[in-house]
Amino acid sequence: MTTPARGTAITVRRLSPGEWPTAFPVISQLRSVDEAEFLQAISRQSYSGYELVGAFVDGKLVGLLGMRPVHTLARGAFLYVDDLVVAGSHRGSGAGRALMDYAEADARARNMNWVFLDAKPDAVKFYERRDYVLHPAPSMKKAL
Repeated sequence: MTTPARGTAITVRRLSPGEWPTAFPVISQLRSVDEAEFLQAISRQSYSGYELVGAFVDGKLVGLLGMRPVHTLARGAFLYVDDLVVAGSHRGSGAGRALMDYAEADARARNMNWVFLDAKPDAVKFYERRDYVLHPAPSMKKAL
């Protein structure tokens, strides 16, 4: 595992549409999707507020977060984190924490009181260390 040297800063910022292709090698570590499908999906989702946020070490993209604002009658306004992934070579570097800090600050700046997300079972401890709790409402789906 390559981690930033002590004192090396992790920079977190939104990606511009021109940078979306550079995110594919990172997102492909989380999702089984080809690059064209990824870029089409991001483009479609961006119309409803979806954004990609990158974590950089020495100018290299090492982590990625996909987020979108949502408003429902039941929950009000909240930020939904669709994707969070850190390149395998940089896990444990603080990039995931930096991305979640960014998402939480963004939600606060939008006057939102919640961040929601779905977590893979092996990631639950990461979120629990950040004071996230399992939501009691069961998540349901139906294939059509």
